[in-house]
Amino acid sequence: MGPEQATKAATGGAGRRSRRLLGHEVLLVLGLSLGASAIGALIRFSGVLTRPGGLSDQAATLNSSRAPDRPWLDLAWQLFGIATALVPVALVAHLLLRERAEAAGPGLRGIGFDGHRPRFDLAWGAVVAAGIGGSGLLLYLGAHAAGANLTVVPESLPDVWWKMPVLILSAIQNSVVEEVIVVGYLLRRLGQLGWSPIGALVASSVLRGTYHLYQGIGGFFGNVAMGVIFVWLYRRWGRVMPLVVAHALIDIVAFVGYALLAGRVDWLPTA
Repeated sequence: MGPEQATKAATGGAGRRSRRLLGHEVLLVLGLSLGASAIGALIRFSGVLTRPGGLSDQAATLNSSRAPDRPWLDLAWQLFGIATALVPVALVAHLLLRERAEAAGPGLRGIGFDGHRPRFDLAWGAVVAAGIGGSGLLLYLGAHAAGANLTVVPESLPDVWWKMPVLILSAIQNSVVEEVIVVGYLLRRLGQLGWSPIGALVASSVLRGTYHLYQGIGGFFGNVAMGVIFVWLYRRWGRVMPLVVAHALIDIVAFVGYALLAGRVDWLPTA
């Protein structure tokens, strides 16, 4: 083997090792975060299907009390849960920043998770939230009426002073975890692994739908559709931040709105 052939072989071997390491990295990140959530949602949905009664007769609670009779302990548990849920995002940030240091990559700015365009991010995030939030509510109500969705209970926290701030923090945490990992990070890594744009879109969208399957069939398909739209917008804008804003606004309205309206209006399903 000549020098040129040896160089090509070494380079090809290094490329294969690099892709293999990236593949392992993706599996570990997802295994610590939303991939594990997807498996858990599948198990929970299997339990729901094998339980007596229809889907709409059962409930999925999103923000529940951990110590309802001890508000300060409950608050500590709520903040602990929010903080630990963000650890995989910190891991992704570390991996992307290390990529920047080692390979002159763009780091977090490469996925648009920064504050460089606040007006753009807030404006378009609000527009996307209005469109997807309204259609999502109609889809949920229709799926629930058709018996294809569980009764989603966005919150069941006690009426204490920290209830609304915790619900808002929970919404922001959800948006950061999902959009940074399932859109920004996953699409970047799948592209580096040689996936086609369509294949990466399908993987991201189906993953999003699967970890929402605990809500029912309507929750799955609604979130797959949301995933397709978010991937398209991310590729158009090159920024994940408007999606984080949109998702946060959607969840804030859902969590706080349910807290204010549950039991006061007849069109909102309650457990």
